[in-house]
Amino acid sequence: MVEENNSDLINEAQKFFEKGKYNQAESILNQLILRNHKEPLIFHMLGTIYYDRGKFNKAVRAFKRALEIDPGFTDASVGLSIILNDLGRYDEGKHIFDEAHQRLEKKKQQTDPYINEKFAIKHDELGELYSQYKKYNDALEQFYKARNLSSRKAEISLKIVDCYQKLGADQKAIKELEKIIQAFPSFETARLRLAKIYVSKNQRQLARQQWEKVLENNPENKKAKDLLRQLDSGKQIELT
Repeated sequence: MVEENNSDLINEAQKFFEKGKYNQAESILNQLILRNHKEPLIFHMLGTIYYDRGKFNKAVRAFKRALEIDPGFTDASVGLSIILNDLGRYDEGKHIFDEAHQRLEKKKQQTDPYINEKFAIKHDELGELYSQYKKYNDALEQFYKARNLSSRKAEISLKIVDCYQKLGADQKAIKELEKIIQAFPSFETARLRLAKIYVSKNQRQLARQQWEKVLENNPENKKAKDLLRQLDSGKQIELT
């Protein structure tokens, strides 16, 4: 009977939690803890509530408790790694996240797009963080992982291109852009970026081909029109 009552309380707390009624949810969750009920979901919800209130240290303890009970609790791992990054504990956050990712792969369960996207978002965030600190090789590693897991392949590929350009590796940037265009022929941003690199390398006819392709797909693209006009007039091409 006690176990059934605990299950009812968890369900009730979860309903409040999902509706954003954190005060009510917290009250029930604390009751369950006083009963010594060891369910990782309890501590995961508490960790999220504490994080929302800016109580980061309490949130860290709650998420860690969830992982002590169930090391494979993915949501708690992701939540903990996000908080650690917010606190500037980047290496620790990355370690937690990578461990969770490795455990998930070892299980060899059926691919879950929702879980993959959550991991992709985290890799993407870490890539952005490394980019901010000009650690472009580390950023590349994270962006490649994000792209492999995410459905946002074109968007993340452009971040990979950015890193290669910052590293002065234009040929690698070109190859990445060519792959994007092959997969997404109507992706105008990729074609414009590729044309920009060609202009910087004085390969104007290759740039022309990309601008013309953009206008084939979208005759109203002002940027491609203006750049082609500058090319035909023999003026210096203004790239922004």
